[in-house]
Amino acid sequence: MIVFCMVLIAISNLVAQTITIAAAADLRFVMDEMTNEFKKSNPNIKIDIIYGSSGNLYQQIVNQAPFNIFFSADISYPEKLKFLNLAGSTPKLYAIGHLVMWSAKLDMSKGIEILKSNNVKNIAIANPKVAPYGKRAIECLKYYKIDNQVKDKIVEGENVSQAAQFVLTGNAEVGLIALSLALSPEMKTIGKYFSIDEKSYSKLEQAYVIIKKSETNKAVLKFTQFIETEKARKLFGKYGFRLPNEN
Repeated sequence: MIVFCMVLIAISNLVAQTITIAAAADLRFVMDEMTNEFKKSNPNIKIDIIYGSSGNLYQQIVNQAPFNIFFSADISYPEKLKFLNLAGSTPKLYAIGHLVMWSAKLDMSKGIEILKSNNVKNIAIANPKVAPYGKRAIECLKYYKIDNQVKDKIVEGENVSQAAQFVLTGNAEVGLIALSLALSPEMKTIGKYFSIDEKSYSKLEQAYVIIKKSETNKAVLKFTQFIETEKARKLFGKYGFRLPNEN
C-alpha cells in the first residue's frame, strides 16, 4: 500500500511538471528556442506548445481547453479572459509585434505599391476574424487606400504562420506576415521583406496570461519568470520583437 501511494505521488509530481502553452502563430520559432533554453536549467519540466491564431486559441480556452499559459498576439484576448474570470493573472505585455511584406521572388524595395502589380496574383494574409496579424494587414491596406484594388487577390491562412507558408511554397507571390516569421531560419535565407510603417495599423501589443487554476503551478511560475530574464529578452529581439519598455 505504501509503495502504491508513493507511485501515485510520483505520477502526480510528473503531471505537475508539465506545462501546456497556447501560443500565437507568430511565436513559432522564438517560443521553440525559448523553451529549449528554459529546459536547460529546468530539465524535469515538460513543455507542450499548441500554436494557432490568437482568436481560435482564446475560444478554445473559453471552452475549457487544458492550457496553462496563453501567449496572445493581441492583448485584447487575455483581457477578455480576465473579464470572464478565466485568467489566473493580470495580462502582461511581453513584446510588440511588427507587420512586414515578404516575398521569395519579388523586389520588395518598391514597398506597398507592389501589391497592385499584375505580377502579384495572390496576397497571403492571416484570417482577420481570428488572427491579429490578419486584422492589421487589412488595416494597412485600408490605410494606403488599396484594399478595394487588391481584395480579389487576398488569400487567407488560418493563422499568420499558414499565411507565411502560402508565400514560402509559391501559392502566393507576397504575404503580409509577422516580422518574427520573416526572420525565421528558412524564410530569411530565401526571400526578402519590406518593413511596413507602424502608423498604418494598430499597435501589436502582445501579452500573456496564466490560465485560472494554474496560478499556483510552480512550473508555470518558473516559466513566466524566465520570460522576464535577459536571455528571453534577447531571443525576442533576435526575431524582431520590440520589448514593451523600448521606444
